This record gives sequence, C-alpha cells and structure tokens, in this order.
Amino acid sequence: MEAPARSLVAPSTVWRGRPYPLGATWDGAGVNFALFSKNAERVELCLFDPRGRREIERVDVRERTDFVWHCYLPEARPGLLYGYRVHGANEGPHRFDASRILLDPYAKLIQGKIGAGLGRSQVVDTAFSWGDDRPPRTGWRDTVVYELHVKGFTQRHPRVPEQLRGTYAGLSSAPVVEYLQRLGVTAVELLPVHAFVDEKRLLQHGLRNYWGYNSIGFFAPELRYSATGTLGEFKTMVKTLHAAGIEAILDVVYNHTAEGDHNGPLISFRGLDNAIYYRLDPGNVRRYLNFTGTGNSFNTAHRVVLALVMDSLRYWVQEMHVDGFRFDLAPTLARNAMQQFDRNGAFLSAVRQDPVLSRVKLIAEPWDIGEGGYQLGHFPPGWVEWNDKYRDAVRSFWRGDAGLVGELASRLAGSSDIFQRAGRSPRSSVNLITAHDGFTLHDLVSYERKHNEANLEGNRDGSDDNRSSNYGAEGPTSDAAIESLRQRQKRNLLATLLFSQGPPMLVAGDELGRTQQGNNNAYCQDGGLSWVDWESADEALVDFTRAMIELRRRHPAFRRRSYPNPEDVSWLTAAGVPMAQAQWTDAATRTLGMLLLGKRLAERDDRGTPVEDDDLLLLLNADTRAVDFTLPGEGWRLLVDTAAPQRLVTNPYALEARTLVLLVKAR
Repeated sequence: MEAPARSLVAPSTVWRGRPYPLGATWDGAGVNFALFSKNAERVELCLFDPRGRREIERVDVRERTDFVWHCYLPEARPGLLYGYRVHGANEGPHRFDASRILLDPYAKLIQGKIGAGLGRSQVVDTAFSWGDDRPPRTGWRDTVVYELHVKGFTQRHPRVPEQLRGTYAGLSSAPVVEYLQRLGVTAVELLPVHAFVDEKRLLQHGLRNYWGYNSIGFFAPELRYSATGTLGEFKTMVKTLHAAGIEAILDVVYNHTAEGDHNGPLISFRGLDNAIYYRLDPGNVRRYLNFTGTGNSFNTAHRVVLALVMDSLRYWVQEMHVDGFRFDLAPTLARNAMQQFDRNGAFLSAVRQDPVLSRVKLIAEPWDIGEGGYQLGHFPPGWVEWNDKYRDAVRSFWRGDAGLVGELASRLAGSSDIFQRAGRSPRSSVNLITAHDGFTLHDLVSYERKHNEANLEGNRDGSDDNRSSNYGAEGPTSDAAIESLRQRQKRNLLATLLFSQGPPMLVAGDELGRTQQGNNNAYCQDGGLSWVDWESADEALVDFTRAMIELRRRHPAFRRRSYPNPEDVSWLTAAGVPMAQAQWTDAATRTLGMLLLGKRLAERDDRGTPVEDDDLLLLLNADTRAVDFTLPGEGWRLLVDTAAPQRLVTNPYALEARTLVLLVKAR
C-alpha cells in the first residue's frame, strides 16, 4: 500500500537539484522540484503548513536549465504542501502575477479548495504494492464499455458502506464489482477524475461541476472522490477491477483547462507561462482561441505542452495502471500550429510511436467546435472513435423516421463507409445510443423536449436535436400502453447496440431505467437527478441487458475483426428476399432483415483456429404496423423477441410493430 506521510520539516537547506523529472520528486532522501517557464523572470517555491493556510518558507529557485527552474530540498518529505510564485511581465501574451500561489502542473496530488485560491500541490510517495496485478488487455472485438461517474454510480448504492459511497473505494467495493461482472461489461470508462475546478458561476447559484470536464491537475486524481485522500485508494480500485477482469479507462480533458477565458482565474498554467500553454488569438494575444467552448484551448502544438500531455498519459498507465483513455474533444489536441486538424501531426504521431501509449485503448471524441472540427473517421490506425452517426441513425430508425434502412444497415455492419477507406476495421467504431451528455435511455423514450430548467440557464443549454419521442405523453405517465411501448423501445435500442459490429458503449444506469427527468445536460447536477437510483432499479431491464451482452459474447458473428463480405451477410425484405435498390431508397421502408452466415466468417482467433458461428437472423421493424416476415428456410430457433419473448417460431414470422427479433439456426 501507499507509504504514510512522514513528518513535515520546514527545509532550510537548498541544493541545486535537477531539471528532470518535472514536478516534485521524492527520492527517498529529499525532494527535487522542477518547473518549466520560458518567460518567467524569477520563481519562488512556497512551502505551507499541513493545512495549506500558512506559508512557512519561501525558497528562491535560482537554478535554470533549458527554461526549467529547479532545486532540491534534502529535508523535505512526502506530505509537504507547496506552490509557486512566478515573476514576470503582465502585458501582451504574458499573465505573470507573483501575488498568486500557482499549482505545479506535475503535482501528483492537489489538496484544498482550488477555485478559492487555496489549492496546494502535495509531495507524494508513489510506492504501492501492486502484487500480481495484470492488465486484462481485452481485445476490442470482445470489449463492452460501461461509462460511469465515480460518485454518481455508488452514492445511493444501499450495499456500499456509507462512508465509501461516491468514492474510488466505493467503486471497488464487492457489491459494485460483482454487479459489473454479472452484467458482463469488460471496461469501465470513468468520467473525468483529474483534479478539476467548480466554476464560480455555478457556485454562486448553489450548483457544482458534476461531470468534471474542467481539469487543472493532469497528474492528480480528484480527491472529492477519495475516502482517504491518498493515491493508494485509486490504485486499489484499479487493482480490484483488474482482478475481476475489468479494465479502467479514463475520460481525459487535455483540450482546455479550468482557467477559462481571458477573465478566468489564475490557477496554474496561465501564471506559469501563458504564451506557451495556450493557443492565443493572433489578433489579440490577451485572448484565446476557443475550439472547445470553454474559453481556452490547450496548446499541444508546442513541444513543452505536448510533453506534459504525454508525460501525464504515461504516468496514468505506468504508475496508476489504467488501461486506456477517452479523449474529450480530441481534434483540438490534433490541431497544428496553423490551428488545423492534422492526423499526422505532433500529438497523434507522438502517441502512435510511444511504446507505452500505443498499446492501450485510445478513444477519440472526434469533434470540437472549431472550424474543421468534425473529424469522424479521420483518426489514424490504433484509435477508435465515438460514432455519433451510429447514435443518430439508430435513434431515428426506432423513432420511425423515414428513409433510414440504408444507413441503418451500414451502422449495423460496422460503418465501413466511414472507416474502411482509411484501412480501418469495425473495431474503429465505438457504437453508442446514449452518453453522459444527452438524454438517458429512459428519457430518450419519455421526452420529446429537453427540460434543463434546474441548470438555471433558462433551458437554453443542451442540444435540441435529441431524436427522441415520448410516445404520447411528456414524461411520467400512468397510461399502460405508452409505458409498455417505452419499455419495448428501450429493449429495441439496447439489443440493436449489442448486435452491431464494433465495440458497444453503455451508460451506467440505462439498464436500470435511470431518469434525469428530461434534463439532457446534467453537467452541474450533483444530486439525485444524476446519481444512480439503485432502489428503483428496473430488474427486468437489467436481466434483458445482461442477456443481450451474453448473446454478443457467445456469437462471434457480432464481433468480427473485419467487415463482412457480401456473401457473409444478406439484407432481406419482409418477403425473405434480398433488398432491391428501390426498397433501399423507399422512404416507406421501415423493416429490415440481416442474415449473418456464421460458417463464412473467414476469420481466425488469436491461436489461429478458424472462427465459426451459427447462422443468425436479425429482424427489425420500426413500423407502427405488424409484418409477416418470411424466413429464409426452416430450422430457426428464437433467441430474442422484444415484444413477446416466449413465442413459437412460425414461417412467416409475425413480426410485431416496433419490435426486434433475433433467430438462430444451428450448424
């Protein structure tokens, strides 16, 4: 386990130290401090009492090597709180202000209230007993991602000890890990856990930044999710998940920082070297280019900023043992010095050639809000991407929109129209129906309009393009027919997701029937609106989700390494014959059959053994009318019918309105 903090001694001896590694490094005898700033004129290291309130010593950092200011304190120990005062100009692109205590960008822990100016970097001892921990290294074809919020997932869990709810320790508690295993997911994707800041505007209205997309410490785990305030708690969580065969993926926000726009707070990077760390507006260098919608954009086109991001990523893999990353607004990171997305540029090239990072899971959110920011399908090999075209097509199809069977077929088969031209495979498409931003699955079939009044922004925030339906009543209803249809639509959406080529991503609580009461942008709702309500769980939907995940695991035809050949898959009309061009383009066509011939997978497993499967027939009817679907041949057995799970198989098959059916024929 992590070594306990040692007694703090105010150092009086200062040695020259080393410029590498950056940050505060405990070597067993003392602490080396190293800080980059090219444009600073003077740097002071400030040491604090254990509460971080009183400055007990100030050290003039005199040594500078290649713009790295450094010193060594032989009497310093883990647990010591510190910060920096950085002197320099406050004009043009520079924002130096020595009256502010700044956080170390390489701090491994950050204590105190950051937004209130009381955040302090902390020296840590990273020692931890990992034992026989091994990363699961689940292949993408076998991966089922489960996006969750560390606090929200366990805050209301009745079987998690109260003192551990909402923490890393709570997430690694036995009831939670056992639930994840039973559900069948293979990876948890944690909403941001880097140290982050609550915006002043939110605090003034009694709200909090719940999601955490406002990072300031790229090496430090957020301590509001810690029961113990130690690195060891996070590491224990990862180790426990690994022992259960579950990977830990972090949602990371390197595209901007919590320092906001030109009027934002001075916390770290802005006061350390504003001209280096941020993309400045060439027309007014007191302001920032804003590709992120948050007021600033991190300047990964600069070698020092790129090195910080790479160091951070490697730290989380090598020291914290995480298994991958989902990059928020990833095109911002891949913009070059000309501010254009460059798939062969510095960031993406650095990751691709890195011997550590190129081996972990790399997930891109392939858009930002800047010009040329939508880059779905344009990331290089080794990356996978959130596929919003999949999300929109599946939502629209099941809502009953016209003219979608062609696009639905492309999405079911792995979106080759998006990824194949770059030599990529179905694993490149992370398929999703919902995510943290937007409606929950329950709300997607219960609301036609967003209801974000609780965010206190006049319901202007959040997307208006939800592709949702309430099926006759906005929000909760006592109408049994509406409720039955909503339940069926949830099953349709979940089954479609899990029977599509490409790794699926589920959102925690969707399988439980979680609602946000129509709020599709609950970023500031740290309460019952966002927390998973375990007491009200829809156990039938949990069982259904678990069964669909198991069917996906059992049938490799749904998890192909390559795109299906024309002879591997047939697209059928309700008459049981191949779709004709006229039917693909007919706006009235809302029924589709997908026949997967398992004997023709033409793939081999990791040991070189040919992969075969049973023949599978997926029927999808988004029409408001039932259809008699002629089955190709006999011998079919029912696996799934979202309308009537216990039905006998007849030919033709009476496919109910708004229903998905999966049939199997044994080899």
